[in-house]
Amino acid sequence: MTMQPWFPDAKLGIFVHWGIYAVNGIPESWSFYNGQISHDDYMKQIPGFTASAFDASAWATLFAEAGARYAVLTAKHHDGFALWPTALSSLRTERDLVGEYVAAMRAQGLRAGLYFSHLDWSHPDYASVGSGDNRFAYPPPGQEDPERWERFLAFHRGQLAELQERYAPDLLWFDGDWERSADLWRMEALRQELLGRQPSVIINGRMQGFGDYATPEQGVPIDPPDGPWELCLTINDSWGWQEGDTNHKSVRQLVRVFAETIGGGGNLLLDVGPRADGTITPEQQVRLRGLGSWIRAHDQAIYGTGRGLPPGHFNGATTLSADRRRLYLFVFDRPNEYVVLRGVRNAVTGVRTLAGRPLPHTRFGGLGEVPGWEYVYVADSDLDPLCTVLEVTLDGPLETYRAHTRD
Repeated sequence: MTMQPWFPDAKLGIFVHWGIYAVNGIPESWSFYNGQISHDDYMKQIPGFTASAFDASAWATLFAEAGARYAVLTAKHHDGFALWPTALSSLRTERDLVGEYVAAMRAQGLRAGLYFSHLDWSHPDYASVGSGDNRFAYPPPGQEDPERWERFLAFHRGQLAELQERYAPDLLWFDGDWERSADLWRMEALRQELLGRQPSVIINGRMQGFGDYATPEQGVPIDPPDGPWELCLTINDSWGWQEGDTNHKSVRQLVRVFAETIGGGGNLLLDVGPRADGTITPEQQVRLRGLGSWIRAHDQAIYGTGRGLPPGHFNGATTLSADRRRLYLFVFDRPNEYVVLRGVRNAVTGVRTLAGRPLPHTRFGGLGEVPGWEYVYVADSDLDPLCTVLEVTLDGPLETYRAHTRD
């Protein structure tokens, strides 16, 4: 697998969970699967999903203001309702919401990704093989029907062909692979089919070993995955719009998660949940613009950089320039006079804030192969209210006392 270079340098994407569940403001798909609402009542939301105020260009402008380089829209969630006029199902919009979204993102210079659920809890042929105790996922005991499963796979592949042939997404973001084995899904063959239509499409990791990158969610991994990865995170506690969920993360919290994610070599896929009419709430808009303002002021430490120092070298996130001669230190909290850089063999030739003010620094200790500590003195006047970034210039490509290690 060769990762397309745009992806690891994108750093920020916007995840959009939008579907009929926004009408009542209930959990997407899971609300009927878990018995919170009946499937019939869940589907009664369809007429209320008007998209009457949906402006894809306004979305794209907002996402660009947030500093994002790509977006991912839920073309079809586990409920089976498609946001494009698919020829293969009656659970669909007549208006081509996916097409409008893709066109607007590209007009704004953003890459367009599409979320697609492998499973489909509304399709009559989905619950036809496997074993379990939920009627939306599995057939009754003793009533497996492999022929129906073959019909479902044909439907599954058919909708994916529609998405690729109509919209040529830059990224396919899969979900819902967990209820069947890779063999039943025929994941290896699926990957080859997807790449056969679009050799450059990026495929996320929810393919049981046949994707391109890992997708942890709702928390920065303490030990980041090897290779490319992406953290998907909600702005509040819900993926889709839920009126009662007002537990929004602050801009400062989002900046910190973003810095920790890129410092570990990943991208942040930050989720918004539009209302049924297509509008994004003011609370989420404010946070996206606040994050974008901070990103623009610190873009040197973000774009064109890679995974930073191994854990223990600095009390905070770090990134490293492509030539490995500049370290960027993300200072989340107010220092008590100085911050400390550890385990770096190189001589530090200069430290500055990204605003350009040189900072004093001194090397203490060290013996033989063991480097000392680099103390960087930071005044309160140097601090950014959200997160301060310091640029450390080295006398050569970074050399550390210890490399990244894994158990």
